[in-house]
Amino acid sequence: MMHRLIIKILFGLEVKEMAVVYATLILKGKKNIEDVPARIRDEVKQVLIDLDLESLAI
Repeated sequence: MMHRLIIKILFGLEVKEMAVVYATLILKGKKNIEDVPARIRDEVKQVLIDLDLESLAI
């Protein structure tokens, strides 16, 4: 049971890190929101919104 909690925590951190990576690539013009995997797209959109770049999240 403890290992499931650890995996959940680590997966959550991985998603957040990847969301920042994709947001950076979008900001640099290398990717767009459609290129982001569906499972982390909402997190990437939130990162862009937090950076006041919501126009890139559309």
